Amino acid sequence: MYESILVATDGSEAAATAVDHAIALAERFDAPLYGIAVVDERTEYDTGIVDPEEARQHLQERAAGWLEELESTATEAGVTVETTVQSGVPHEEILDEAADRDADAIVLGSRGRSSFRGALLGSTVDRVVRIAARPVLVVGGGERVGDRSNSESPRNADGSDV
Repeated sequence: MYESILVATDGSEAAATAVDHAIALAERFDAPLYGIAVVDERTEYDTGIVDPEEARQHLQERAAGWLEELESTATEAGVTVETTVQSGVPHEEILDEAADRDADAIVLGSRGRSSFRGALLGSTVDRVVRIAARPVLVVGGGERVGDRSNSESPRNADGSDV
């Protein structure tokens, strides 16, 4: 069903749950997993207090940390993963990466780190869902699949196997 899967992470709890689901899907379908974290270039620091380059470097490091967590979780599950940090508009970068990787599905957390900013700028998830030419799995921020003790595979909303 899925020959390759892309998961996007922003370090939020919902993204962590999405990572767990993406890993479970990659395991189940023996599919390559790709991970992306996007540094949002729309956030500008225009004060004398914060050096824009220093702020960007900090954001890049945070994104790399989220992907390290993804890589560690995937390795524990026996799933190989390739990751990338991109800079730009998140939904555009996610869709571009999905196209570049020819991903059969995109997995996203239902809400990111800042719901307030999402309301102002438009939801990344909403835009990916509306624009994507491939299936998008939107995962809520509740219970994590990744602890592996409570779930052997991803499930549909009705509880049946994916």
